[in-house]
Amino acid sequence: MKKILVTGGAGFLGSHLCEKLLNDGNEVICLDNYFTGSKRNILHLMSNPYFEVIRHDITAPFYIEVDQIYNLACPASPIHYQYNPIKTVKTSVMGAINMLGLAKRIHARILQSSTSEVYGDPDVHPQPESYWGNVNPIGVRSCYDEGKRCAETLFFDYHRQNHVDIRVVRIFNTYGPRMHPNDGRVVSNFIMQALKNEDITIYGTGEQTRSFCYCTDLIDGLVRMMNSETVGTGPINLGNPNEFTINQLAELVIDLSGSKSKIVHLPAAEDDPRQRQPIIDQAKQYLQWEPTIQLREGLQKTIDYFKSL
Repeated sequence: MKKILVTGGAGFLGSHLCEKLLNDGNEVICLDNYFTGSKRNILHLMSNPYFEVIRHDITAPFYIEVDQIYNLACPASPIHYQYNPIKTVKTSVMGAINMLGLAKRIHARILQSSTSEVYGDPDVHPQPESYWGNVNPIGVRSCYDEGKRCAETLFFDYHRQNHVDIRVVRIFNTYGPRMHPNDGRVVSNFIMQALKNEDITIYGTGEQTRSFCYCTDLIDGLVRMMNSETVGTGPINLGNPNEFTINQLAELVIDLSGSKSKIVHLPAAEDDPRQRQPIIDQAKQYLQWEPTIQLREGLQKTIDYFKSL
């Protein structure tokens, strides 16, 4: 049994990770300030004697003795991370400093949940880990993009200078149950609009592409990365390499939900990436990982979840 700290543990991905770690026989400490996380996501875990919840914001130092740290704390949807962009940068940068300082003191392995947003609006397609990205440093999305890029810098500097045992993963679009229904992400937006038979709003032409990974596949990749002794530090891409246009996603949501919604197009969002597709060769080679749940199956599970709300 390992003692494991999960920052952002009451969030969409954090709650799935806490559940997986408990099911694997570990003791889990969930740290969250509930800005985007919710107690409802972890209520079903509260009765487990090996699960502990602490309200805390990682922009302030935190002290505990654990074996591993998963750093997932940061708002990840455009609506949430643009609501208070300065706080978003602080969460990524100061949060990384505080968690890396903790890992250094207690000699714990620490995993950073970075993002495909470090690639920005990519000039290289699909995106390998070796690509440095094309990011606007002063745009409305840069609080998240550059915050996550700086966090990666900190992780590798702590590794080189202080020999902290790090793992870095770059997470591509992930969806599934426990997404916030109003988080502004494309999957939750489309599903909520479809279930209400409202117009499905697409920003831009809809020909921009994304690759959608189901949450349980992603969590399996995180745990494999943390526990691998051969992979090294990363960064490693985790995502589903199957690419879809936003128009295709909208049509599929309408089909699976039986909705009467119509698709309407609005002006494109600022700095919205035109393409997003991971190369996951490293994950296949070093982690023996690739997604098993494809978009139609995963969307049906997610639609059923939102119907239950």
